[in-house]
Amino acid sequence: MSAETYQIIAIAIYMVAMLAIGYYSYRKTVNLTDYMLGGRSLGPAVTALSAGAADMSGWLLMGLPGAIYLSGMGEAWIAIGLTIGAYLNWLYVAPRLRVYTQVSNDSITIPSYLESRLKQSSRLLRVASGLIILLFFTFYVSSGMVSGGVFFESSFGLDYHTGLLIVSGVTVAYTLFGGFLAVSYTDFLQGLLMFLALIAVPIVGVFTTGGLSETVESIKAVDPTHLSLFAGTTFVGIVSAVAWGLGYFGQPHIIVRFMAISSVKETKQARRIGIGWMILSLAGAIGTSLVGVAYYQQNPNLSLDNPETVFIALGQIIFHPFIAGIMLAAILAAVMSTISSQLIVTSSALIEDLYKAVIKTDASDKTYVLYGRLAVLVVSIIALVIGWDQESTILKLVSFAWAGFGAAFGPVILLSLYWRKLTSQGAVWGMVIGAITVVIWGTNETLSDTLYEIVPGFLLALIFTVVVSLLTYKPNAEIEKEFDETVRLLKEERSKK
Repeated sequence: MSAETYQIIAIAIYMVAMLAIGYYSYRKTVNLTDYMLGGRSLGPAVTALSAGAADMSGWLLMGLPGAIYLSGMGEAWIAIGLTIGAYLNWLYVAPRLRVYTQVSNDSITIPSYLESRLKQSSRLLRVASGLIILLFFTFYVSSGMVSGGVFFESSFGLDYHTGLLIVSGVTVAYTLFGGFLAVSYTDFLQGLLMFLALIAVPIVGVFTTGGLSETVESIKAVDPTHLSLFAGTTFVGIVSAVAWGLGYFGQPHIIVRFMAISSVKETKQARRIGIGWMILSLAGAIGTSLVGVAYYQQNPNLSLDNPETVFIALGQIIFHPFIAGIMLAAILAAVMSTISSQLIVTSSALIEDLYKAVIKTDASDKTYVLYGRLAVLVVSIIALVIGWDQESTILKLVSFAWAGFGAAFGPVILLSLYWRKLTSQGAVWGMVIGAITVVIWGTNETLSDTLYEIVPGFLLALIFTVVVSLLTYKPNAEIEKEFDETVRLLKEERSKK
């Protein structure tokens, strides 16, 4: 068999496994809470790895290795910032959000939690946050589908649209039928696949390049400053890179995992697994890029046209074609895990936060699950149409999404968990100011090149949320009761052995 045939077989096995998990999850999904939040039954390992896989996307296997291959270790500051942000998110947001969302009307989405937590009857906060999620994630999903199409086009020479339809079809199928459980279980498997691939390539690659010392010498031969964290950087540049970590507090497709874990006690173990996975995976991505620099220095007759394909190239050079196919599946896993996570959050925003909130029908849970599946289908079709013409995808908007969500939701989520005096007016003002600041700052090339837009967006959102809340605060016995109950349950859960 040819190398390409082996690789296609490996990817086909991966696709079948994803569909099988979708069918299994479909059999376990009974009501809307099951479909949107997995019945709050996830274990620590599934929670941790599914959150990591949903977070990292193709950036982990292509973007980061490509940036370091091209520019050196100065590009690693984003990875450092993300690791710090993820750790703080697990430490300070996960336990409280798990308890508070259950105490406050058993909320199953971020917008419904904020509305219930702040006792807002007008539905303005819930609808506004639902619209923000719907808008950003529709384009985010489209971008992921485009990545899948490009992947098949560049790896196998398939037509772009054929690749787009394959990735979209499989991802939509298991998400539509299996809901949150399917997304979480497939993300767990995908996270494991990404981890193993990222560890295997640099470890085996070091032996290929003659050992650690020989590898380091080859890298220095290309550029003596390539291994320096500070070469080619500025203080503001480092601040901008590390500030990526702020985004974690407001990413709906990540923090929804915290709401779904089976208990607060499990968040500690999940944090250890998740951060361990993240550190080793990021180290593997960085190691892959550095081994790539050494390998191509030692083999000047070979060339790497696109630095972002260094992981793919090394996998095909070092391993048997079938194993290389699994490496390719890992990239596909990174793309698909993010698409599916964003699809289920978008579906929940459309049904739970917009349809149920505005129309207020008394349909059965079975009907709402059907509506949730239809929402996944509708959003997927819109995303597919947007991405059909590769050039028409609004990539700039997608680049705003991390900063947009981080600035719009991050300060509000943190304050809702730790500050009694947060008001619905303060939350709305903070979300709107955060989102607007990110858009204005990010579309100004001079400003965005100077400082990442999440920094001013997050700070201004925080200031407006606090100031407006102080101006509009009125004591509310129900809010006080829920806040105290959350604190009590947290202490009770943590005291259990």
